[in-house]
Amino acid sequence: QVHLVESGGGLVQAGGSLRLICIASGRAFENYDAGWFRQAPGGEREFVGTINYRGTTTAYADPVKGRFTISRDNAKVTMYLQMNNLRPEDSAVYFCASRHGGISQDWKRYDYWGLGTQVTVSS
Repeated sequence: QVHLVESGGGLVQAGGSLRLICIASGRAFENYDAGWFRQAPGGEREFVGTINYRGTTTAYADPVKGRFTISRDNAKVTMYLQMNNLRPEDSAVYFCASRHGGISQDWKRYDYWGLGTQVTVSS
């Protein structure tokens, strides 16, 4: 079992930045691929980005490419999501998740989830 806890969300103006943090505990986080997803009220959970267990491969959803960056520090069992040039449409609850078996954009392939952190971007 991998236990994940997100933090770093908040209220920011459009064009601003936030850095989300996901801290893991339990089984060795360095053996798991991981990802960030988001869900707006009334919407479906959608892919934001993913990173492999070594931190050498990443992939992003088109709406966030060039603005968001995923990284991880396995020594600190932590994953990050740096979000720049935020837009109102980025407002959502952001979740981190982990899985074995490679990076994936499909939230249903992830085994472990945090409870989420709220990001609100005002116009």
